[in-house]
Amino acid sequence: MFERFTKDARAVVTGAVAHAERGGAACVDAEHLLLSLLDREGSRASFALASLGGGARLESVRRQLGEARRRGGLSQAEADALAGLGIDVGEIVARVEEAHGVGALSGGREDKGWWSGRRSFSREAKDVLERALRIAVARRDRHIGDEHILLALTSRPGVPAEALADHGVSYESVTRVLYGGGEAKAG
Repeated sequence: MFERFTKDARAVVTGAVAHAERGGAACVDAEHLLLSLLDREGSRASFALASLGGGARLESVRRQLGEARRRGGLSQAEADALAGLGIDVGEIVARVEEAHGVGALSGGREDKGWWSGRRSFSREAKDVLERALRIAVARRDRHIGDEHILLALTSRPGVPAEALADHGVSYESVTRVLYGGGEAKAG
């Protein structure tokens, strides 16, 4: 599948691996794909993101991803649903961090048994990449670009989509900016 990726899409995947390594994650997750997309400049996805919010809002997305990681990967919607059941996620996080240190739920510990030298991709990250392929095929695009990865991230439930949606970046808005129907159109 990676032979169909554009240079920009490949850079997103390698950037996601780098984000996972810097964070000490045992595997590359959808969050790492989004962080890598946020780092990009001069690509179709970066054009769409800039058109829909610019740099200041994207820093807020980064913070939101960090907060979700601190909650053990729970989205704000999931934390709110648990609150409706009387479960205070903030209190649980505080207690775990009091006992085990800040970031204990973030999964930031290095896998000691990891010997292959490569980061594996989580089921969620694989799903994003598979969706990117499906989106490209549905649009009859010959290659999978970073814009398809962005569209895939916005099309599935989870922390990355929630963080983007909170900043006005949805599947519909990205599609409008990239493919027409809006004020701007990517070239």
